[in-house]
Amino acid sequence: MILIADSGSTKTDWCVSEQGKQLQWVTTQGINPFFLSEDAIGEEIRSSLLPKLQTSTFDALYFYGAGCLPEEIQMMQNALGKYLNVKTVEVNSDMLAAARGLSGRNPGIICILGTGSNSCYYDGEKIVSNIPPLGFIMGDEGSGAVLGKLLVGDLLKNQLPAELKEKFLQEFDLTPTMIIERVYRQSFPNRFLASLSPFLLRNIEEPSLRSLVFNSFCSFLTRNVMQYDYKTFPVYFIGSIAYYYSDILEEAVLATGMQLGGIMQHPMEGLVKYHEKAVFL
Repeated sequence: MILIADSGSTKTDWCVSEQGKQLQWVTTQGINPFFLSEDAIGEEIRSSLLPKLQTSTFDALYFYGAGCLPEEIQMMQNALGKYLNVKTVEVNSDMLAAARGLSGRNPGIICILGTGSNSCYYDGEKIVSNIPPLGFIMGDEGSGAVLGKLLVGDLLKNQLPAELKEKFLQEFDLTPTMIIERVYRQSFPNRFLASLSPFLLRNIEEPSLRSLVFNSFCSFLTRNVMQYDYKTFPVYFIGSIAYYYSDILEEAVLATGMQLGGIMQHPMEGLVKYHEKAVFL
């Protein structure tokens, strides 16, 4: 029996599986070692994950997460092993989760469009090259956080219709001062901004909002994907933003001359299949 975790900045999906069959699915808060300490990660597992699991003993744990850089792997393994009885703990990036979940053991260009955004070229075994995402301040084009940032920036600078601004502020029960407070003085501004992006989807018939989304996707493709061999390999997308805005994303892919490999909301089904034949020593 194995436990697979797919963690973004906002949430973590945990799947208990055995011989390729999903036995249990649990969702907790996002676990990102770039923002959380070892103790904080351990506490999240103890308080949020363990009470929901039917067992805490597994042959292996495969944790894929945002912020799981090589220098953070040991800390993550320590935190994960503190409350879980696991023989083998493997920690990898969320990019590798997307790659294995989307294209299995086939090469392709893999893209994540969720709270943040990222991309890589995957040769079917490992990530060969990766353009740094740089976060929502300097990069993360096409992500929920950046879409939210662009939306509130345009609204507060009166670049969108006045009635749309009023509708937005009423719907989220916000004021311009509150928005600035949440972005500049409170924790996880990326999560806050991403939480505002669904307003775009609910009002996507507004041409200016549709253009905002389309242009952000084109920016992601030109600044990231075009640095890989996109004329040879298909481009795959995963994440909530890619999934819910799939029609606009397909338009952007077509406009930039790329070959769409597929769009999925999350990689778990593919990861369960990938690890189906895991061997434990």
